[in-house]
Amino acid sequence: MNDLFLAPEHVLQGGYFHETLRRLQEPNTGIEPHNVMYPVFLLENEDGFQAVSSMPNVYRYGVNKLIPALTELVKKGLKSILIFGVIESLDKDSIGSNADSPQNPVVKALPKLREALPQLVLAADVCLCPYTSHGHCGLLTANGSIDYAESVKRIAEVALAYAKAGAHIVAPSDMMDNRIKAIKSALIENKLQNQVSVLSYSCKFASSMYGPFRDTMKSSPMAGDRKCYQLPPGSAGLAARAAARDVAEGADFLMVKPGLPYIDIVRQTKDKFPDHPLFVYQVSGEYAMICRSGDSKEVETILMETLTCMRRAGADCIITYFAPLILDIILSRKQ
Repeated sequence: MNDLFLAPEHVLQGGYFHETLRRLQEPNTGIEPHNVMYPVFLLENEDGFQAVSSMPNVYRYGVNKLIPALTELVKKGLKSILIFGVIESLDKDSIGSNADSPQNPVVKALPKLREALPQLVLAADVCLCPYTSHGHCGLLTANGSIDYAESVKRIAEVALAYAKAGAHIVAPSDMMDNRIKAIKSALIENKLQNQVSVLSYSCKFASSMYGPFRDTMKSSPMAGDRKCYQLPPGSAGLAARAAARDVAEGADFLMVKPGLPYIDIVRQTKDKFPDHPLFVYQVSGEYAMICRSGDSKEVETILMETLTCMRRAGADCIITYFAPLILDIILSRKQ
C-alpha cells in the first residue's frame, strides 16, 4: 500500500505547493479587464439617477450621469458595456414602437457615448419586452401566442436602429428562432456587417434567477411566461442545437445565461464551438446571492472563485454587475 501512494504518478502536491506553481495549474482562467463586460441601465431622463433597491450598488442612469461614471471605470480599465434601455414615460404598445424610436434612450445615448468614450466597446441589448404593453420578447397573435415571423422582422429593425446609432455589438436576447439570420441580413443590406458584431443570447434558459433584473427593467410579462421561447433548465441537447443554429446563421459571439448554475453548458458550448468567443451572463439572481454571502472580504473571495470557475469552463467574457468591484480587485492585485 505504501508503495502505491509513493509512486510518482500519485504525488501531486509537489506541483502546487507554492503560489507561483499554483498559478501554472490554472491556465486560461485569469481575470483581466477585457474578460469583463458591465451591464448598465439607461433612463429616458438624461439627468436621471436611481438606485436599484433589489441590487446593491446597481443604479439606473441618464446618459449625462452615465458618462462620468463610465469615464472613471474606463480609467480603471473597463473595456465594454452592455446597455439596457428603461422607459418610464414613453408609451408601450403591442409592437414596441419605442424600442427604436428617436426618443428611445439607447438610440439617443449611443452617439454621445461613442463621442465621450471612443475606446469603449458598446453593446446594445436587443429585445422588445421593455417596450411592449404585454411584456413579451416578441409580438403576439390575436390569440396571445408568439407571432414568430413578425417578431423576427421587428427585432431585426430594432437591431439595425442600434447599429446605425453607434452600437459596436447588437445582442438579441429574445430567443426567437432565426433572428440572427434576419439581423445579419439587415446589417449586410446596410453595409454594416464589418462594423457591427452580433452577440447572440444562444443558450438563455427559463431561469428563476432573473427576478431583480425584471424588477429593474419593469419588463415582466403581463400574462403568461417566457417558457415557450427560453430553454428548459435541464435541456443540454436543446442548448447545443440553439448554439449550432446561431453559429450557422452568422453569430459572431455566443452566450450562456445564467452563469454558474449552467456551467456545464458553458463547457459544452465552448467544446463544440471553440473558435467563437463565449460570453457568460452572471445574472441578477447570482449577483444578489453573492452580495448576501458575507462581509466584503468574503464577497470578494466568492466572486473571484466564481469568475475563475466560469473562465475554467470556457468563458471568454463575463457580463457582470460586479464589474466596478472586479476592476478594483484587478488593480489592487497589480500594486
